[in-house]
Amino acid sequence: MPENTDFSLAMTAEIQDKPTLQQRHDMIALAAYYLAEQRAFAPGGADKDWLEAEETIDAMIADRLLSRTTALETGRRLIRNALVLPDHEQA
Repeated sequence: MPENTDFSLAMTAEIQDKPTLQQRHDMIALAAYYLAEQRAFAPGGADKDWLEAEETIDAMIADRLLSRTTALETGRRLIRNALVLPDHEQA
């Protein structure tokens, strides 16, 4: 029985640490913006950018790289790195 309790506690902690739906949406929007920026905002790529951003963010959440408590600047850096984009601050 204790194993089941440990499992339940672990699942509860994992669910509570996942970003809210609004945070997830904001992360996807930021990643899509970075992708559009990378292609110089050329028309016709917004849907592809959004889908790629969504896939990337969901993978990062699943891998626990992004959570409800990830600091804003840290999240931005992690997202930019996951998309393999140059860091403007280093340029």
